[in-house]
Amino acid sequence: MTESQALAWPRLRLLRPAQWLKNGFLLAPIVFAGRFRDQDSWMALLTAVGLFCLGTSVVYIVNDLVDAPRDREHPDKRHTRPIAAGAVSPSQAWVILIALELAILSSLFYAREVLAVLLCYQLLNVLYSIKLKHLAIVDLFCVAGGFVLRVYAGAVAIGVPLSAWMLNTTWCLALYLATIKRRQELRSLGDQSRQVLKQYSVELLDHLSLIAAICAIAFYGLFTLTVRQSLGLTVPLVIAGFFRYHYIVTRKGGGESPTDVLIHDIPLIVIVLVWVALSVHALMGGPI
Repeated sequence: MTESQALAWPRLRLLRPAQWLKNGFLLAPIVFAGRFRDQDSWMALLTAVGLFCLGTSVVYIVNDLVDAPRDREHPDKRHTRPIAAGAVSPSQAWVILIALELAILSSLFYAREVLAVLLCYQLLNVLYSIKLKHLAIVDLFCVAGGFVLRVYAGAVAIGVPLSAWMLNTTWCLALYLATIKRRQELRSLGDQSRQVLKQYSVELLDHLSLIAAICAIAFYGLFTLTVRQSLGLTVPLVIAGFFRYHYIVTRKGGGESPTDVLIHDIPLIVIVLVWVALSVHALMGGPI
C-alpha cells in the first residue's frame, strides 16, 4: 500500500461506505409504484440515494466525534473507528464533515424536497447521537425512524404517495432489526458497550423483536391485500427472510450488524433476490 493509499483508507472508513447499503430502502417506492421504465424517476431516485449516502456519512462522522472517548475504551471500536484509533484527527473529521454537508446543501437547486427529508434525517440522528440513544425504547424508534425517512425520501423523489401499510411495514421491520442489534450487543459485550443497554435485558429484547416481526409480516400482508394484490405470493418469502435472519441470530450469533448479515449470508441473499425478482415481475404485469 502506497503512502497516499494509507492516508486515504482511514478517511474512507470514516464515511462507512458499507452502511450505504441501508439507503437501498429509498428504492422501495419505485418498486411498489411499478415505475421501472420511467427514466426520469430513476434519475431522481438515484440522485436521492447519492444524497443520502453523503448524508449518512455526515451522521456517522458526528456520531464518531461524539463517541470517540467511549469508543477508545471499547474492545473493537478502538481499532475500527478511525477517530478513536487516532487514524483521523477530530479536526480532519470536521473538514470532511463540512465538505460533505456543503455538497448536500447544493442540492437545494435541484432536489429541494429530498433535501428537506434528508435534513430531518440528519437532525434526528444528531439528536440521537447527543441524547436520544441513551433513552430505552426511544433509541429503537429513532433508528427505525431513519429507515422510514429513507422510504419517504424515495417516495418524495419520484412524486408518489406512500401507503400507510408500507410505512408501518418499514417501521416494524426497522424496529425488528434495531431490537435484534441491541440484543446481540447486550449478549456479546454486556451492558458496558452502550449506556442504554443497562436498561434492557435479553429477555425483554427477545419479546420486543417478536412483536416487531409479527407486526411487520402482518402489515406487509395487509399491504398486499389492499394495495398490491399481485404481490400476495411474495408473503412466504418475507416470512422466510425473517426466519432465516432469526436463525442467524440465535444459532450463529449474528445480527449485531444487519448489513454484515445481508452481505455474507448466502441463503438470505437468495431470499432477498428472489423476492425482488418476483415483485418486479408481478408489478410489471406478469403472472404470479
